[in-house]
Amino acid sequence: MGEAVELHAGERTVRLSSPDKIYFPESGYTKWDVAQYYLAVGDGITRALRDRPTTLERFPEGIGGESFFQKRVPKNLPDWIPTARIAFPSGRTADEMCPTETAAVLWAANLGCLTFHPWPVRRDRPEHPDELRIDLDPQPGTDFADAVRTAHELHALLDEHGLRGWPKTSGGRGLHVYVPIEPRWTFTEVRRAAIAVGRELQRRMPDRVTTAWWKEERGEKIFVDYNQTARDRTIACAYSVRPRPHAPVSAPLTWDELDEADPREFDIATMPVRFAELGDVHADMDDHAFGLESLLELAERDERDHGMGDMPYPPDYPKMPGEPKRVAPSRAKHEDA
Repeated sequence: MGEAVELHAGERTVRLSSPDKIYFPESGYTKWDVAQYYLAVGDGITRALRDRPTTLERFPEGIGGESFFQKRVPKNLPDWIPTARIAFPSGRTADEMCPTETAAVLWAANLGCLTFHPWPVRRDRPEHPDELRIDLDPQPGTDFADAVRTAHELHALLDEHGLRGWPKTSGGRGLHVYVPIEPRWTFTEVRRAAIAVGRELQRRMPDRVTTAWWKEERGEKIFVDYNQTARDRTIACAYSVRPRPHAPVSAPLTWDELDEADPREFDIATMPVRFAELGDVHADMDDHAFGLESLLELAERDERDHGMGDMPYPPDYPKMPGEPKRVAPSRAKHEDA
């Protein structure tokens, strides 16, 4: 596997063990290749992770081996990597690492972390999200081009509400759009805003968009996954490597690039070239913080005028106030028969 090497990031030196270990058998990329990738895009991924409690998706033996999500701080965390205590829906708590520099990303990569899943909060305000994340998830029979069409309608919707979003590829067929917000609302309120966005998109594109939580009801449409804004639900951050054979990455984009973008073209070999040329195209995101008042007014109108209340939470959540029956429609019909 090769002798350990030292990598330098800023003023830090990070030890990389077994640099020759194959992480992507099909393409031949190694742990060293992953580390060099994260060094090349260091400013970008550090911006995406800075001060955010972060879950690590680890593949110690590469993508062909076992993997796991590590929410609690790994053993032997260096004292220069800060942490924050977060609370799960169950009420249990955990301390998670909060990267503030590229060296922290490299340290996690040495543990086999390929994908970083930051919470939409900062460590000084762990109960108040500062990002509204809209996940456009293609269902079977749809593809990235369908997600792009939905994203353009989302762009127009956000404009109408005085909001601005920053799009990125998921690293697969989907798209994520982030809206930086003031950290004044709870997870429940931010989720309510995401539901309102999804329902409005569904009204505008009824043949292309769905908010149906149950897969049996979605059809060949783009699913607006509103539950990605629920507490303890996270999205792979910008520049994260995804565990697929060609080592794709979640690529930040501009709105003007969407129509020509091909998510398969963004990987650990091509993204450093793009980053060297363009830098972080989402670098200005932290310069903005929008309000959710307009979207929450939309949610209120849905509830008042259309009788649209809350929607189901993920199955591992405790039953939430006002939540409808958490059972698939086909099963509910069977039980009622």
